[in-house]
Amino acid sequence: MTRIDFYLLNSAQPATRLQYACRLAHKAWQKGHHVYLHCQDEAAAEQLDQLLWSFREEAFLPHALRGEEVDEPVVCGCGDDPGEHHDLLINLSDLTPGFFSRFARLAEIVVEQDVVRVPARERFRFYRERGYPLQSHQIRIAG
Repeated sequence: MTRIDFYLLNSAQPATRLQYACRLAHKAWQKGHHVYLHCQDEAAAEQLDQLLWSFREEAFLPHALRGEEVDEPVVCGCGDDPGEHHDLLINLSDLTPGFFSRFARLAEIVVEQDVVRVPARERFRFYRERGYPLQSHQIRIAG
């Protein structure tokens, strides 16, 4: 059964959510995991793909956009097909991905902004009602 972690950031900035997604993906990759970053649409996936190149000067994170990857451990995408990925799903869309249960882990990153927080609460209820193991982590962002 998929383990689901909610990361609750003490920031209302949407950019903080993306930065944290990059940090989480980098940390998972360093531990040998494959990561699929599920975005709302193609424009968001492309924005995140660009951010992964520059989110940390000293860090390299091999990644690609869905459809362009050749065995890349980190992939940004949208839509209903995450390809061969099944390890860690980082959901950055407003909806529950229909394929989430094929992943070992799911990370939901939430900022203090109603446009993000309200749909995240609905997804939390959805997962809880279906018996998925849920963890919540309060993350303090400096600055």
